[in-house]
Amino acid sequence: MQRLTPRTLQSVSPAQSGVVRLADVIAALTYALDLTEGQRPGHTLRSTVLAMRLGEEAGLDRELLGALYYAALLKDSGCSSNAARMSALFGSPDQELKRNMRLVDWHDRWKLAMRTAASCGVGLNPIHRVRHFLMVAKTPSLTREIIQTRCERGAQIASVLGFPRATSEAILYVDEHWCGLGHPFGIAGEEIPLLSRIILLAQTVEAYWSELGTAPALEMARKRRGTWFDPRLVDIITAWRNDREWWGRLADINRLDEAVLALEPGSTPLVATDERLDRIAFAFAAVIDAKTPFTAKHSSNVARYAVGIASAMGADAAVHRDMLRAGLLHDIGKLGVSNRILDKPAKLTDEEFAEVRRHPTWTLEILQHVGAFRHFSHEAAQHHERLDGRGYPWNLPAAQLSYMARVLAVADVYEALTATRPYREGLPVPKVVAIMGNDRGTAFDPEIFDAAVALAENGTFESLSRVTEDGFEQLEQLVPMTPFGPAANRVA
Repeated sequence: MQRLTPRTLQSVSPAQSGVVRLADVIAALTYALDLTEGQRPGHTLRSTVLAMRLGEEAGLDRELLGALYYAALLKDSGCSSNAARMSALFGSPDQELKRNMRLVDWHDRWKLAMRTAASCGVGLNPIHRVRHFLMVAKTPSLTREIIQTRCERGAQIASVLGFPRATSEAILYVDEHWCGLGHPFGIAGEEIPLLSRIILLAQTVEAYWSELGTAPALEMARKRRGTWFDPRLVDIITAWRNDREWWGRLADINRLDEAVLALEPGSTPLVATDERLDRIAFAFAAVIDAKTPFTAKHSSNVARYAVGIASAMGADAAVHRDMLRAGLLHDIGKLGVSNRILDKPAKLTDEEFAEVRRHPTWTLEILQHVGAFRHFSHEAAQHHERLDGRGYPWNLPAAQLSYMARVLAVADVYEALTATRPYREGLPVPKVVAIMGNDRGTAFDPEIFDAAVALAENGTFESLSRVTEDGFEQLEQLVPMTPFGPAANRVA
């Protein structure tokens, strides 16, 4: 077995050269948000393209276009926060449920009831399907509460990432409807920020366009003119009906990233500094961990434990930074796993466990999209591999497992065992050490395991788990947001 020393750690953290665009990083990570929402790959980026054209034709100035651009990219950043509740109430996979419910007019009570009934207890027997439908029906404020949680979390993430108030505001009000029957605050007409009105129309048209095509999508917009949508914006977008060349470019998934980057307003693109990259990693860790109440701080704890282990073994600052980001993002692929599986209080079936075992492949696929994170994408995704080659999903032998992958494997299992899960309470440190010790040298690198045990037994891990980053306590403990104030004080 290769001996891993502080000198060998340098190979996992290559120096980054050139300028990293902030838009490039966030645009790449939107594929994870699409996965959580059950939308087709590229949904968020296509919605951004639609929103930016709407914004330009509506006469927004450069400053507001900049706020709109990042609001459109981050519009679904709060999407994981309602997944557990939706899945529990409806008894269905949350991604499929969200996709289906987006394709219905909530104002049509009969169609909403029919779609709700069809979406309850998917795959379950009729008795359970009826039971879940009754649970939904008996929760009168369900829609408002679910949307409020999502919108508030998304607005907070935009604020923590340092975007202007108009960006956070646009996300907070994105599900308000022109007629006043939207959520979470029920405001109407010009009271709704213009950026929110633009994004609502853009994302709804995109959802219908992806499923049904241009004509049905624009017909949907026409029918909801004056109810869901600002009439002026509907008139703008329906005028594009015959612009086949433009709709054709929107359908080109291979050039979609490039198209979105070209739309960033301003003469100088925003740069993703190291501080911004760290904050993005923490923000998306919060998105990941919000998906289920049983992983409230899993990603941030794994990241801190991993950095603690690397520090104890003599790694330098560059390795610490990569280790932190990889730890924060190692489970980003779990956004594609249904909460019906993640929150199940009983033993998983073979089929369910197979679904869980897919999440590292999604982690790899997502991080490969992000140029700034690509160099550690494989290591972050390999956190369930073992030295003896019996890990998953790739069954890699020890010779193919880097130092970072080995550290993350130890930190991930330690955090999982000490945290409360649907089927058990968190275990005390001595019991965790004993359980993991059985796999010392087979699953876990002996030197790394011994370093982790020392940190666990002297209380370092417990101290690290209590750390909060500047601003991110807003995400780890959701504080309800309120409207930003009278319409006169908001972006019109």
